[in-house]
Amino acid sequence: MDFITNALGDMAVAASLEASMRDAAEAGLPETRDAYAALSLPIGGERIHTAWQTLLRYKAGKANLERRIVQNQQWYRLRQWDTLRASASAEDGGQGVREMQVEPTSPWLFNAIANKHADAMDNTPRLSILPREESDRREARLLSAIVPVVLDQNDFEQLYADHVDNKLIAGTGVYGVFWDPQRLNGLGDIAIEECDVLSLFWEPGITDIQQSRNLFYVTLRDNEVLESAYPQLTGRLGGQIMDVARYVYDDAVDTSGKSVLVDWYYKKRQNGRTVLHYCKFVAGQPEPIFATENEPEAYPNGWYDHGRYPFVFDPMFKCKGSPCGFSYIDVGKKTQEYIDRADQAMLQNLLFNARPRHFIRSDGAVNEDEYADVTRDFVHVDGNLGMDSVMPIPTNPLPEIYLAILRDKIQELKETTGNRDVNTGGAPAGVTAASAIAAIQEAGGKLSRDHNRAGYRAFRKLGLFVIELIRQFYDTARCFRIAGEGGETEFVEYSNVGLRPQPQGELVDGVPRLYGVDVGYRVPLFDLEVTPERASPYSRMSQNELALQFYSAGFFNPQRADQALSCLQMMDFPHKEELMASIRRQAEEYRAAMESGIPELSTARQRRVELPKLSREDRARQQANETATPR
Repeated sequence: MDFITNALGDMAVAASLEASMRDAAEAGLPETRDAYAALSLPIGGERIHTAWQTLLRYKAGKANLERRIVQNQQWYRLRQWDTLRASASAEDGGQGVREMQVEPTSPWLFNAIANKHADAMDNTPRLSILPREESDRREARLLSAIVPVVLDQNDFEQLYADHVDNKLIAGTGVYGVFWDPQRLNGLGDIAIEECDVLSLFWEPGITDIQQSRNLFYVTLRDNEVLESAYPQLTGRLGGQIMDVARYVYDDAVDTSGKSVLVDWYYKKRQNGRTVLHYCKFVAGQPEPIFATENEPEAYPNGWYDHGRYPFVFDPMFKCKGSPCGFSYIDVGKKTQEYIDRADQAMLQNLLFNARPRHFIRSDGAVNEDEYADVTRDFVHVDGNLGMDSVMPIPTNPLPEIYLAILRDKIQELKETTGNRDVNTGGAPAGVTAASAIAAIQEAGGKLSRDHNRAGYRAFRKLGLFVIELIRQFYDTARCFRIAGEGGETEFVEYSNVGLRPQPQGELVDGVPRLYGVDVGYRVPLFDLEVTPERASPYSRMSQNELALQFYSAGFFNPQRADQALSCLQMMDFPHKEELMASIRRQAEEYRAAMESGIPELSTARQRRVELPKLSREDRARQQANETATPR
């Protein structure tokens, strides 16, 4: 985004910097930077001030979202009564919901969230990289093995679990894909993080995060850590000047000695293309810590060559006008509230009826302490004891209709969150066959499969970012341990040589030409295919049973390859193309062995292709170079 500066603004910044330098000199602080030098830089005090005002405007635009996310976290932690009391207090002017003796927190909604999380972890995504051109086949094969290693080094399984939690609770999970130059002892490597939506600020009203004019990533950092990392900030940090939304923690979190560190991403049009720029600054400081625009020689293409914000938003249920969505807690918390209120009323009635209470006349002359103490055999009275001196308070047991309504509300919550009994492993009454139960459970999981597919689309974008960062930064070869085609361990060295722009013709004076025409360079591109890495015992069992059925049907017999391939073409299951390619390869090897007259071919034996035994008559015909008649 372009910012406009003027002479008056520069003069104001100069005066401010001169005053700050004079104050610093009087205080005996070291001078770390020439103030007037900052005026000639593209990113100076004027731009930092404008960016800060933009950040505050963005923060005001997502206030409702932040409030909802903080409340959802309380509901997830079964502390909804605190939220209900606070909401009622804000509505009735401070009266609030009176704290009752009984405040039940039935975890029906929590159980739905936990089951959705388990479904997602049973189907963690797996990435396959496919080439768009024949010449990129080798790179695609290597990337398919190397990218999972990069994800593994970032502990992606735990990161994915946190990502799913954020989707289910806050409504949106956010991947951050960055380049960390400090990793691997300064060699640098890709860093993947799960980012909190409360720390991100974007232009209000946009749906695609890449359409935002600016994107801010805000974190609170300890002042001592900042001064140690950036010595120019020594003695200049004055504490937090922005109220960053926070969750309700059990511990007392002290933010007095912390400052707001801002990562500011913005896009500009340069030379006909969109360039991503990056600036890091501390709130309240007139100068940036770092800015790519201030170092154009080192960053001619901006911060990242792909020119996109390094964040991937993954909403649960999408909303118009926002890159974020709403969650299952937003769907079910009203029903959960009615369930808890009904439980509260019933349990209070239970306690009221289980412990009888009595009316006692003030002149009844009954010793109340002795009457309330059930261990006393005698109770003293003064005077005559009348029938109305002590009377039990009548009780009203709840009718069954209220319990039926509570059950209906529980069932409603199960239905609206897609967490019926069949989804948690239960079976309908009367269904006993294992195959029928499995079919019902598979059909009942369509909501989870739909959410998983949405998550796979976000994971695909993450994979594209990883490949682009490899293309930009893997200049130095590094070693990876990968699994070979046969499953054996291999060690390969990989760099971005095969990902750099490739000349489409012969280089003539450094220019690729074909028939004298400048044909330019070709950038290797890839298609990403995301499949679930099924981890549930039933999924593995069904896959194994399918393989055994293929074996029993003779699909792996090279003599019946044509029939097997025709049958497989009508089927749909994971890795079908790989299986068909293997069957074709075995059939070709078998035909080659038959045509050469060699009953056992080394390659066929290595792949365990069972060749039929030849009769004495067939062997005699082969020796006479005659064609054996098929029987």
